[in-house]
Amino acid sequence: MNIAEFFQKKGVKRFIIFGLIVLILYFVRSMINLILLTFIFAFLMDRLVEFTAKRIPINRKILAVLLYTLIVGLLTWGLVKYLPIITMEISQLVRRITAFYAEGPHDNVVINYIESFISNNQITAYLENGFTFLVKSFTDISKTSIQVLIALLLSLFFLLEKPRLKEFTAKFKESKIAPFYYEIEFFAQKFSRTFGKVIEAQFIIAIVNCALTVISLMILGFPQIFGLGIMIFFLGLIPVAGVIISLVPLCLIAYTIGGFIKVFYVVVAIMIIHAIEAYILNPKLMSSKTDLPVFYTFIVLIFSQNFFGVWGLIIGIPVFVFLLDVLGVTNKEPQLES
Repeated sequence: MNIAEFFQKKGVKRFIIFGLIVLILYFVRSMINLILLTFIFAFLMDRLVEFTAKRIPINRKILAVLLYTLIVGLLTWGLVKYLPIITMEISQLVRRITAFYAEGPHDNVVINYIESFISNNQITAYLENGFTFLVKSFTDISKTSIQVLIALLLSLFFLLEKPRLKEFTAKFKESKIAPFYYEIEFFAQKFSRTFGKVIEAQFIIAIVNCALTVISLMILGFPQIFGLGIMIFFLGLIPVAGVIISLVPLCLIAYTIGGFIKVFYVVVAIMIIHAIEAYILNPKLMSSKTDLPVFYTFIVLIFSQNFFGVWGLIIGIPVFVFLLDVLGVTNKEPQLES
């Protein structure tokens, strides 16, 4: 077998093109936030438009514009009205947790053990980094807003011209780069089928978890509900680990406002909500493809956070599932119920 025949093999060609895609993404890594936001908005809004169009007989383009106008209007209203409150409450949460540690040893043996465990395992540093990221994201709102606005516009143009885009892109099948086009199409289909649907499921689960947890915290009399709600939503996008990470600050705040009995109530509430996620939401939204062992989940999150930063905690599992699909580890497709 000569070199030309070796490179003509489908598997070799596919591997080389995949490597080129990864290399291109590496060189445009400064734009990765915009790329990811555009894809996520386009995928989620496309699903929302399809879901709505089945129930409301209206032109697809008009429906897309109306939904985008509604969402942008709600975001703008929310930012103007609640951004100062959320920023202040997140800062107060950081000060409350910091003050709790500054008080020194506590009377309760369990709380002292938890403090020791957190300190020894550097969970405090991760929490501080997470809170710092949230505060920085909300205070540096101009840069974040521009990226979100551009991503929304690009995803809107994608939805408005989706049929025309498909027709134009299909022309590459007859072009001189047809072999590259077929491989890129293969990866694109796999990516949207796995990454996109897993992200969609994570968003739905995060919204439900956030709503249920916020209601529970309001019943238990927690302060800074807006700040806690934002924290819980973003942590809810992290599979498995998000529940554990969010439980730490919630327990510390519960102890400061109501003692050990309040901590017990919080743990019970979070366990019930997590059971709803594990036994109702996950089986309904995803198949066994994403039912990874907890060990694999944490290993993927650790490595993806190291390579992608905070984004890695959100996209780590979807990217890993996409790679499993490409490698043919399983041929089951995540099914998302409409």
